[in-house]
Amino acid sequence: MIKQSLISAAIASSLFLTGCQTTHTSTAQAKEQITPASVVATPVDFGGEQITLEQAMAHPDWLGRKPQNEFWAADSKTVVFNQKQAGSDLKDTFIVANNTAPTKVLLSKLHSVGAKNAVYSADGQFQVYTFKGNVFAKTISSGDIKQLTFSSESAFQLQFLNSGDIAYRVGNTFYTVNVRTGQSKELTKLHLSDAPKGLAAPSGFIAEEQHKLIEYVALTHKNSLDREQRTKAIKEQNTTIANSHFYLGKGKALVSVSLSPAGDKLIAVVTDKARWNAETDIMPNYVSQNGDIDPVQARRRVAQAKAVNSDVVLLDLATKAQTSLSYETLPGYDEDVLADVKKENAEAVGKTYTSEKSPRAINLIRDWGWSQSAIQWNSTGSEVAVMLEAWDNKDRWLATVDFEQQEFVSQHRLHDEAWVNYVYNDFGWLNNTNTLYYLSEESGYSHIYTKSLDGRAKQLTSGNYVVSNLTLSKDNSAIYYKANVEHPGLYEIYRVDPKTGKTETLTDLNGMTDYSLSPDETKLLLNHSKIMMPNELYVADAKPGSTATRLTNTVSDTFLNKKLIAPKIVAVPSSHTDQPVYAKVYYPADYVEGEVGKKRKAVIFNHGAGYLQNSHMGWSVYFREFMFHSLLASEGYVVMDMDYRASKGYGRDWRTAIYRQMGKPEVEDLADGVKWMAEYANVDTNAVGTYGGSYGGFMTFMALFTQPDLFQAGAALRPVTDWAYYNTGYTSNILNHPDVDPIAYRRSSPIYHAQGLKNDLLINAPMIDDNVFFQDVVRLVQRLIELEKEDFETAIYPVEPHGFVQPSSWLDEYRRIYKLFQENL
Repeated sequence: MIKQSLISAAIASSLFLTGCQTTHTSTAQAKEQITPASVVATPVDFGGEQITLEQAMAHPDWLGRKPQNEFWAADSKTVVFNQKQAGSDLKDTFIVANNTAPTKVLLSKLHSVGAKNAVYSADGQFQVYTFKGNVFAKTISSGDIKQLTFSSESAFQLQFLNSGDIAYRVGNTFYTVNVRTGQSKELTKLHLSDAPKGLAAPSGFIAEEQHKLIEYVALTHKNSLDREQRTKAIKEQNTTIANSHFYLGKGKALVSVSLSPAGDKLIAVVTDKARWNAETDIMPNYVSQNGDIDPVQARRRVAQAKAVNSDVVLLDLATKAQTSLSYETLPGYDEDVLADVKKENAEAVGKTYTSEKSPRAINLIRDWGWSQSAIQWNSTGSEVAVMLEAWDNKDRWLATVDFEQQEFVSQHRLHDEAWVNYVYNDFGWLNNTNTLYYLSEESGYSHIYTKSLDGRAKQLTSGNYVVSNLTLSKDNSAIYYKANVEHPGLYEIYRVDPKTGKTETLTDLNGMTDYSLSPDETKLLLNHSKIMMPNELYVADAKPGSTATRLTNTVSDTFLNKKLIAPKIVAVPSSHTDQPVYAKVYYPADYVEGEVGKKRKAVIFNHGAGYLQNSHMGWSVYFREFMFHSLLASEGYVVMDMDYRASKGYGRDWRTAIYRQMGKPEVEDLADGVKWMAEYANVDTNAVGTYGGSYGGFMTFMALFTQPDLFQAGAALRPVTDWAYYNTGYTSNILNHPDVDPIAYRRSSPIYHAQGLKNDLLINAPMIDDNVFFQDVVRLVQRLIELEKEDFETAIYPVEPHGFVQPSSWLDEYRRIYKLFQENL
């Protein structure tokens, strides 16, 4: 009864809140700063049992084990999902059919449920997927399953060809199989080597004379040549033999390859093979299984990175032609886009820089949130589009291939003076057309565009919101998407008609919502959460105004019994931009709006990842921090969690504000946060602390080093101290490369500003962190020692990676943070 009543209360107060409750701001501020986009329904507190630090940092199983990796089964009626086992890392698979209770799938039947990345035949009769590397085909009407491969080799990259056959890849070999007969054949094989040269003729005086003088030698050579020519003739004239081989070059690595649905062409992308790190890139593990020091291999640093260039190769399976496509037809392929940066850095050391045009290194784009390929064919296979990016991060090209001229045709160039985003790059073809659809941030926000090959681009969505996660309907009547239209922290599901541009709202759940369209396109599988409630699965009809039906109920009684303080979403006015800084604020349990006299102490939490959104209305990845903040608020603290500039969800300019100056705009936003809390939450500005991990740890350093009077104490967890030591993919976007832009690295790295420390600092560092290396902390500590700083302490965690795992480590870390604030604020 306890669980049912609490669930009912939670649903009534949190899960389905509607209406317009303004975020917590003063009346004057609301008039001047708050727009309709700042209106949001906020949840209320629930539960009666006080949270403890020990419980907050315990293994998250106690919260309930939320559904994961959900997808539709082939019948469009059944939902499949995984759930972690209690006390184990293993996951079980469950199915929910026709809104019944979830049923666990037996291990012997796991192959029968399909897969998240299953593919479907054009006529809708078959679903094809892999299980443990083998290919299975399901007849959708009957549910009958046929196993098409039975091998220890793993098949992947499944697709239906226009012939109705299934193509799949094993290693670098493509096969086809007939779904009805089960007959398979090798379509083509790619070799990362030079083509064999065949039997060589005698070369040089001695060899040539040997063949003239010795009959046996000449005869042996003739017989070998005859056999070679006969083997070649059989392969060419006998259709029962696999005879499609392509040689991409010795010393090459295959980046990506894509087969045309016509089965007649391939696009292969190769680059020079190189080590992913240097021999000296190691991360010592001092607590190994056998007691020895384990020198774990680690990634290279951005300061060691060298430009990488890829070769896009067109392979014609019919003619065996192999053509490398030049980038020269791409606009700006040889521009010196970093000329101003290079000039500034040259002048800083008394040199002169002269700009010259030169071909840029170009590669397939890598989108960090993608499941699709950067190579997309149209329905017939008559056209292909490739999305490319420059090594310098300033350009993204969407290009098609002119097969007759064998060259790229640029369809869209997205240039960004800072850097092109590594998300919001979805693209493809409208079905059975030569019209592209794609996402672009060119307007300042990620929006959907369409473009025919011989026409102008057409923008389908617009406004100060972010569009992502595109799904095209089979009849081209709709592109489904996720967006934060009503408020930056509210994500719902929408669709737009590519012909008319008419948009429709499909969900109104008021939180964080992701979706998957059913195979028959009649329903949406929704993964939805609230600030106060973890993710659960829902199903709704794929049409406006439909009601979502909840499928799972995984939240524990223990969690529902905890008294947790619901944060309010506020819009903090910015001293530096027209946009406000959105933030979560946890008010003390005894706080009364407009109170006077009693001065509050406060903490600002800095989320990690830099490009991440945390002040949204969904369940946070920082769920431990959420409970810690609730605990602090119950003890009288005001806690603020800001989406500082660089955070996700607020558009291009918010993201790129930190270009070449990481740590400056963000700390300015923290200062605005302190000012806001003093004015609207009765906070004593001499009693404010800050903390965060990863990027949040970096921000803690920059705040305490560059604005030392802003916070009285700070805790930096798994922190970046020198960006030259971080990875290439993330860092080079924002700061360019160290050899090109050392000014940006010195300006943005805490180790260069450590002399500014004057208040108490706690540094917590995991030792087997393969993301932000332990070396970062070691170097900074030595710098602080040499600067003769006294007010810092370091805690190390010998067995922890970047994301802590052991509850004992979490508890130790947060006990130290709690103590820091108790003693200094």
